[in-house]
Amino acid sequence: MARQPRIDLAGYTYHVINRASGRVPIFRKHADYTQFEEVLEEAVERTDMGIAAYCIMPNHFHFALQPKNDGDVQAFMGWLTKTQTLRWHASHGTIGHGHLYQGRYKSFIVNTDEYYLTLMRYIEQNPLRAHLVNRTEEWKWGSAYRRYHGTAEQKHILDTWRVSEPAAYQKELNVLQKEDILSEVRNAITKGVPLGGASWRAELIDSLGLGYTMRGVGRPKNGS
Repeated sequence: MARQPRIDLAGYTYHVINRASGRVPIFRKHADYTQFEEVLEEAVERTDMGIAAYCIMPNHFHFALQPKNDGDVQAFMGWLTKTQTLRWHASHGTIGHGHLYQGRYKSFIVNTDEYYLTLMRYIEQNPLRAHLVNRTEEWKWGSAYRRYHGTAEQKHILDTWRVSEPAAYQKELNVLQKEDILSEVRNAITKGVPLGGASWRAELIDSLGLGYTMRGVGRPKNGS
């Protein structure tokens, strides 16, 4: 079966996620995370990609991307994953051992309203949910750490949010999201559906000419 084309248009915010093959840990030590962030910084410079939030976990990563041009998400993710895979194998002495990730990254559009802030918290709270830290911003390998504790150079790769950061956001960042909210985001990941209210999603699907099936929301009709 032919792969479904992606929606990759400027002006939207995308939640992007990819996991390691077999979901085994590929970020095992400080150097692994550092290497990924170095590649991430290079990818941002090469493609002028806007990153609203990100988090690198032991066996997967999340991004909230804000592309400035059509096709930028694919260009950014293609260069980043290929380059990081090559460097990972080189540093681990496993050159020629095949794919590092389980397949194509997943991506979907997020509404620019309260769902936007929901996604920021979802991405940044990953290490808190996994009990890797006591406070979200303590996790060094994510945007929360860079935003609150990073140097000016580290903050440079973070893009301006399309929704103003609430005054209490940092406090809320350390209160785990409720299960119904988590389920809504996870449903978007699993089914590839845009994250937002039902009426907004219907308008988006109509405006972009997208097919609307349980497992096909967010993909072009007729493979166009």
